[in-house]
Amino acid sequence: MAGKPFHLAWFLQGSSAQAWGEPWTGHIGTTWMEPELFLNMARTLERACFDYILLEDSSYVGESFGGSTDIYLKNAIAVPRQDPSVVAALMTQVTSKIGIVPTFGTYAYHPYLLARLVATLDQVSGGRIGWNAVTGSSDFAAMNFGMQGMPDHDLRYDMADEYMEVCRGLWGSWEPGALIADRKSGVLVDPTKVHAVNYQGKYFSTRGPLNSGPAPQGQPVIAQAGGSPRGRKFAAAHADTIVVHAKGVEAMKAYRDDVHKHMVAQGRKPSECKVLYLVNPIIGETMEEAQARKKKREAIAFEKIDERLAHFGKVTNIDFGKFDLDKPLPDHVTTNGHQQNLEQFRKMANGRSIRETMASYNAVDLSVELVGTPDHIAARMGEVMDEVGGDGFLLSMPNVNRRTLAEIEDGLVPALQDRGLMRTAYEHKHFRDNLLAY
Repeated sequence: MAGKPFHLAWFLQGSSAQAWGEPWTGHIGTTWMEPELFLNMARTLERACFDYILLEDSSYVGESFGGSTDIYLKNAIAVPRQDPSVVAALMTQVTSKIGIVPTFGTYAYHPYLLARLVATLDQVSGGRIGWNAVTGSSDFAAMNFGMQGMPDHDLRYDMADEYMEVCRGLWGSWEPGALIADRKSGVLVDPTKVHAVNYQGKYFSTRGPLNSGPAPQGQPVIAQAGGSPRGRKFAAAHADTIVVHAKGVEAMKAYRDDVHKHMVAQGRKPSECKVLYLVNPIIGETMEEAQARKKKREAIAFEKIDERLAHFGKVTNIDFGKFDLDKPLPDHVTTNGHQQNLEQFRKMANGRSIRETMASYNAVDLSVELVGTPDHIAARMGEVMDEVGGDGFLLSMPNVNRRTLAEIEDGLVPALQDRGLMRTAYEHKHFRDNLLAY
């Protein structure tokens, strides 16, 4: 039964050590510094015709649980983290079609440095680079860059709007056709088509032009994960693809509809931005095997409540170690970090204790439950996309290893392709063109 194809991508946490302690990841404790797992992933997902791999990142060691780094270091919670630009560059050299999307924080790079770095990555990849643009959320990260702390949540987005304007100006400082490479005249670049930017804003300034030369895509693909009202407005203005964790089909559709309204208000076509929802497929050869795997994962999640609260506290800037876990989270607790995550937690809590809420929060299902055989999951993914309206899914799996990758490449993807729900070959050379192919 043919359906409308949708997009698939992978949300990769920034180090292979993220899977430390998970089943079938015993080698990671000694080999996490080596790139082979990620390079194998890039090859595998390209064979499977995924649109892109997003390399999530953070630039600090967490200490938001009990005021200590201990639980983060002992359990490899978002640490160690290697620089995503290096990992992305290596991935581009073992692939030729799939998009690679490293994460860079606007607080950590001057716009000129960022624009130059991303343009260079786009060049060496042949036009396959994106940038997951994040404004930052942690005061600990800010301190690593000489700041006292992060600016207020909405101000960070105001600053990021200007940041994007600077970067786009720099990427546009080379007109199409500026590179002429005329051997007879000996001229490589037409100087009339390379321009200074001379940007002077409230928060940033730069002279330009960009000295790295033009990006093959002109402008790299921009990814974003705006969940708060201000974040959605920012994503609608700038993003070519948006990462969303919305619980349930109704919330997924509501998010997409809301972002589309923001896009139209800002003069953009909704078709210019692909909204992808976080999911964690649990695959078995039979339904019984898949359900058993889910129960095992839920049991592991329940056993690791402290670790999961430490991770959740890292993104929300909340020290859950200060509270009685057998009581509800106090109403006065707010965050300057990821506001949507805290809002979802409160909705799920509904009066329950912190421990009870975390036992069910984001443990397995993410946006929607996908548990079963490859064909069952493929059918469910098609049904969800029909109800939501598009545009695809972003797989986020805790146990990244060769086994889980094979289950996706050789199990789920063929089932999707048989149903006409996924491409069987890349349509174009550049990342953006493949993203906008349907």
